[in-house]
Amino acid sequence: MNLRGRQVTLRAIEPDDLPRLQAWANDPQVQRLLGGWQFPVSRADQQAWLASLSCRSNDQRFAIDADGTGMVGSANLVSIDWKNRTAFHGVMIGDAEHRGRGLGRDTIMAVMRHAFDELDLALLDTDIIEYNTASLKVHVEHCGWQVQGIKRGWYFREGRRWDKLILGIDAARYREWAARHRYWDGA
Repeated sequence: MNLRGRQVTLRAIEPDDLPRLQAWANDPQVQRLLGGWQFPVSRADQQAWLASLSCRSNDQRFAIDADGTGMVGSANLVSIDWKNRTAFHGVMIGDAEHRGRGLGRDTIMAVMRHAFDELDLALLDTDIIEYNTASLKVHVEHCGWQVQGIKRGWYFREGRRWDKLILGIDAARYREWAARHRYWDGA
């Protein structure tokens, strides 16, 4: 089963995707926008990571295919907590030429529709490094997320400390946002 947005399709990650994913994992310009550790990633590490993925896991990862372009990034819905109906969501558009085209927004909207309307989750959260203003803007201004907290000095990058912004959205806010902006009309 693939998940459809207006411009993107979210699908399972396949072995043929690994070279691009490895290139993005080793690209300092991509990694500076993401949280987590930043160590070089080998082909063997990528293959082991792919082998660990399962559709029966509480950590789901997707390749993002843009219409007419192919794979442009990856998204996730991880740490799914079925009891509390929550999960963490992340998105990464790999190559700079694909950013700013609405693909991130469409990916976020498709993941929310799946999480809230198919999986019956109640809440999603994410975190953003403070200087990633494009990610903050797409989440808040274009997808309805709200900043719910700040962890001061959480990240150490480029010789200094940066804040981690904690964002969240619930199912009701997503549905209201999508309806008010008529996001899925005609999709």
